Amino acid sequence: MDTASQPTAESAIAKRLAVVQIAELRKVYRTGFWLNQKVVPLKSCSLEVFQGETFGLLGPNGAGKTTILKILLGIVRPTQGKASLLGKPLGDRTVKQRVGYLPENPYFYDYLTGWEFLQYAAGLFQIPASVQRKRIPELLELVGLAQSAARKKQLRQYSKGMLQRIGLAQALINDPELVFLDEPMSGLDPLGRYQIREIILSLKAQGKTIFFNSHVLSDVEKICDRVAILAQGELICIGSLTELLGTPEIYHVKVNGGSSEVLKQWISDLELQDGYWQGHLKGHPQDFMASLRLMNAQLVSMNLSRPSLEEFFVNQLRQRGIHTSS
Repeated sequence: MDTASQPTAESAIAKRLAVVQIAELRKVYRTGFWLNQKVVPLKSCSLEVFQGETFGLLGPNGAGKTTILKILLGIVRPTQGKASLLGKPLGDRTVKQRVGYLPENPYFYDYLTGWEFLQYAAGLFQIPASVQRKRIPELLELVGLAQSAARKKQLRQYSKGMLQRIGLAQALINDPELVFLDEPMSGLDPLGRYQIREIILSLKAQGKTIFFNSHVLSDVEKICDRVAILAQGELICIGSLTELLGTPEIYHVKVNGGSSEVLKQWISDLELQDGYWQGHLKGHPQDFMASLRLMNAQLVSMNLSRPSLEEFFVNQLRQRGIHTSS
């Protein structure tokens, strides 16, 4: 078979539809009594999010993440630049039927039950009652909220985790193609975060595009196809985890003894430091460890050389002189 005729991963990515496109987006607010002071939460940002991917926008508090979401959703207007959703310019009303949104701090009608609130949200999309009767129980099951609680409890009696679940259900009530989530894990305990991660992964399996903001980097690392880091209104970097962090299966090894000629067959970038041979492992870890005795060498340490997303994130901020300590 002619491998040259087979599509590569890069070409497949290139053919994917960009459902979110942002070009040189900038937002300036005027403040002060005379409106003579400027605050710039967003500075000339450009990015694309492709159909079917889970995209994480990372950044410290105040970085401008929510500003990007509000501009994309038409809640605020950009000062400069342009953007499009699902191939339509910002403000196109037909797009709203195809988009779901969960804000970071949503306001719900406290005296409605969860079921009544979802019926209200469905009514905004003019979803027929017959469809609602089927969809609402399905969404409650998806987000892990009991129907008994949804029917009987008023929203003012819900815990933070329950409110997050009902908010996610409302974001999905119209079966959207594109879902925006603003800090969906905020304020949740470890179990709640795990459950929200599982929900996002199930949405991805359905082919939906998910664009979410977060500063919980361990969660992002588990579920995102690509990430971007935003700091002080500027995009620092964007790419897949492999592009940003490196290949996850590369190990850094430290060995005592052995000869350089033999170790070079197993270790790239081999060098002698502090009396130990060090470098990156080329072969399979188990095969390497089984061969150590034949090399007359002892393994001192073997660690994954790829940094975590949190380490990469902090390092990127420090390189730009951005304060990272609490």
